[in-house]
Amino acid sequence: MSKALTVLQASGLPFAYDHFAEGESPQPPFAVYLFPNSNNFAADNVVYYPVHEVSIELYTDKKDLTTENLLERLLFENEIFYEKSEVWIESEKLYEVIYSFEEEK
Repeated sequence: MSKALTVLQASGLPFAYDHFAEGESPQPPFAVYLFPNSNNFAADNVVYYPVHEVSIELYTDKKDLTTENLLERLLFENEIFYEKSEVWIESEKLYEVIYSFEEEK
């Protein structure tokens, strides 16, 4: 199982891959995860060691340090080194906190 799924299941947050269907988005906070790219290691013209880039996107309607701390604790407990960024999405009136990391396939 993906470490991203392990973290999200343990968080108790509603989550989906990439997005929720139109009109089915839960009330914040909620999360989505995706595998936007790969960073594979190649040898002899083949993928020797597959590595996926992973994004967990947390959406909240107000700055929610409690939920951020929960996700960060779960990432730490699962030994996941991550980068964190944040943006306010004016059109949605939501904060988006993105946790980016890599994991083996």
